[in-house]
Amino acid sequence: MITQKMKYLVLAAAIGTSPAIAQSAFEGAYGQIGIGYESASPSFSGGVVPTAAGPRPYSVSASNANSFAGTVTLGYNFAVTNTFLLGIGAEYSPIAGQKANYTLTVPGVGSATDQYNKQNSYNIFLSPGFAIDKDKLAYAKVGYTGTSIKAASDGSTTNYTGYSLGLGYKQIINGGLYGFLEGNYASYGNQNVSGGLTGTSNVNATNILVGLGYKF
Repeated sequence: MITQKMKYLVLAAAIGTSPAIAQSAFEGAYGQIGIGYESASPSFSGGVVPTAAGPRPYSVSASNANSFAGTVTLGYNFAVTNTFLLGIGAEYSPIAGQKANYTLTVPGVGSATDQYNKQNSYNIFLSPGFAIDKDKLAYAKVGYTGTSIKAASDGSTTNYTGYSLGLGYKQIINGGLYGFLEGNYASYGNQNVSGGLTGTSNVNATNILVGLGYKF
């Protein structure tokens, strides 16, 4: 007769002899290149513009800048456990975004249209990850990010900084070579408007990237 105590002993033995999850192939240094789609959305609030009749309130409407996106990333994943990794990395977007229109309107005076584009974006991030198995990794990203917005008419740029969030998935293809898919969101904080105007502007951006990387 199998007693309750014997059942516990069998269960304990099974647990003790079960195979451990293999160490993730993504532990260590890596480099990757991604391409995809990005949309940047600026907004403006408050402020006045100087005119011959004195300061006047103004409004700005801007179209989203939808562009091809590309990133270059270097990072390192530390194994906290066999299934949990914590990564740190830095990425740079060398490709300037497409130009989009914005229009400044002063009620009772008139309006003027210019173009802008997003460029020189960077992101420094932490990346907690869960190893689905040895060759598959699901991960999140949270980081400090910056970018520049350039006005087409005079070439002036406004620098923005803020935070970034992302989710992604990586899978080993062969050896250290892997593919990845990820989506990212960046919120760039308020900056003072230049050119004699008062008020603030901010930018939000999202992208979807696919690419290849190598785990060294």
